[in-house]
Amino acid sequence: MSPTLIDLSYLVAAVLFILGLKGMTRPKTAVRGNLYGALGMLIAVVATLVNQEVVGYSLILAGVIVGSLIGAYIAITVKMEGMPEMVALLNGLGGAGSILVAGAEFWRQVDEQGIDARIATALSGIIGAVTLSGSLLAFVKLAEYKFVRALKPLDGQQFYNAILGGFLLLMTLTMVFNPNQLVFWAIVFVAFILGYMLTIPIGGADMPVVIALLNSYSGLAAAATGFVLENNVLIIAGSLVGASGLILTKVMCDAMNRSLLAVLFGTVGPKDDGPSADEVYKTVKATSAEEVAMMLEVASRVVIVPGYGMAVAQAQHAVRDLTNLLLSRDIVVEFGIHPVAGRMPGHMNVLLAEADISYDLLKEMDEINSTMEQTDVCLVIGANDTVNPDARNNPNSPIAGMPIVNADKARTCVVIKRSLSPGYAQIPNPLFAAENALMLFADGKQAVVDIINALKEG
Repeated sequence: MSPTLIDLSYLVAAVLFILGLKGMTRPKTAVRGNLYGALGMLIAVVATLVNQEVVGYSLILAGVIVGSLIGAYIAITVKMEGMPEMVALLNGLGGAGSILVAGAEFWRQVDEQGIDARIATALSGIIGAVTLSGSLLAFVKLAEYKFVRALKPLDGQQFYNAILGGFLLLMTLTMVFNPNQLVFWAIVFVAFILGYMLTIPIGGADMPVVIALLNSYSGLAAAATGFVLENNVLIIAGSLVGASGLILTKVMCDAMNRSLLAVLFGTVGPKDDGPSADEVYKTVKATSAEEVAMMLEVASRVVIVPGYGMAVAQAQHAVRDLTNLLLSRDIVVEFGIHPVAGRMPGHMNVLLAEADISYDLLKEMDEINSTMEQTDVCLVIGANDTVNPDARNNPNSPIAGMPIVNADKARTCVVIKRSLSPGYAQIPNPLFAAENALMLFADGKQAVVDIINALKEG
């Protein structure tokens, strides 16, 4: 294929990437957007493979087969609550790929690269390594491996981060003016440590922000590698991923009323010297599935607020059945989706879409809050910090100022939760003890099934 046709193919692929991103801005068009992006990548890969610079296809074919088998196995076996961990891992693999490709190209023509290519190679190594180690650490944190609890930030960690950054700058300058393979891999090693150091202080509450940021890093690493290879489609695709990841990171920070610097340096907010959990929960009222069914029978409008606990309980299909049952009885049902509900951006949307719940029922937080006072029953399933009224009412709370779903403003709020355990912010939730709130202590899936059975028997 001629260079002109290859460039034209890359242009078509770039347009499809942009259309794909546009499509993924709304749940209704997300599937189509995903297909556009996949088609664009297919065109880009095929155009690259027919490039005359490819000297053999045996290793490429072997890699495609092995990678496809591994990817298919992961896609089939991963559980919905494990999606955040998988996304973190894939971000890390993207960073690793950028390191290896840039390193291989640097080794191939170390004496022929210009200064701009050497700078791009160093940036690819730095960003790729930070992405790799940060993503691996995010993965083990999300998977809640026991050994992670022993990993703590160092005292004066910001000072050590600054030293590592200084080392990286010095080694990058060395590599630019005196190209050497050893220096490149030293850059990768130090950047790998820096990625760990930047991620270790970040708590679970900030994981949606971390995943969005690491996704951006993986795109920037790919773009840097594109400059090394002088490959236009890699530059465009990496830039799109990097820019969209940064925008999503900003959206996530706004949704949590947090600054990006606060997330990166692991500061949660002011300490709360308020009442203990025992004091907050002394007026908690428990309920039963039968009592909840009675309230739903006479309700005109029901809002369901999902959280990570719903994913853990795999309750989305039971929630779909409950939704369909209520809709069949002419009860208005909507879902209040908090931007950071779950452990990754859009986690709840993906979860509910898997259960074939209509996109029309999914409402953003601001829209659902505007009508919460006219809601007869708000059913909170596995959510905690995202419905904690302390964010709105207590200026000394660690989550003060974080926008929440105003579940406490519904006429009746029913919280389905296994226990009164705290959320990621590790603070009690006054909603659970509110005068208009009832707690249904049970596994999320079983609780919803029991409510459905009670409704059918009623």
